Amino acid sequence: QVRLVESGGGLVQAGGSLRLSCAASGRTFSSLAMGWFRQAPGKEREFVAAIRGGSGSSTLYADSVKGRFTISRDNAKNTVYLQMNSLRPEDTAVYYCAARMVTMMTASPTSYDYWGQGTQVTVSS
Repeated sequence: QVRLVESGGGLVQAGGSLRLSCAASGRTFSSLAMGWFRQAPGKEREFVAAIRGGSGSSTLYADSVKGRFTISRDNAKNTVYLQMNSLRPEDTAVYYCAARMVTMMTASPTSYDYWGQGTQVTVSS
């Protein structure tokens, strides 16, 4: 069993930055692939970024955030981060952290085994 708790969401103006954190407990964190997803009102949950288990040397990004967002992990702290820069109003959503019980990352939400409760990010224009 893995428990995920996100933090760091909030209200920010367009062009601003936020860093989301996801603290994991309950299992060997370093072996888990981790992902960030988001869901805006009336829309389906969509992939944002993912990082491979282990050293996290491999990452994957949605085209809409590439070059603006950075996913990273600190295995000593059992935490994965999402640094979000140059935020846009269309980035407004609830952001969810997810864990997969294998090292290989994926953009498919159905391939993740555990989910956090989500944190709201609102970007004003």
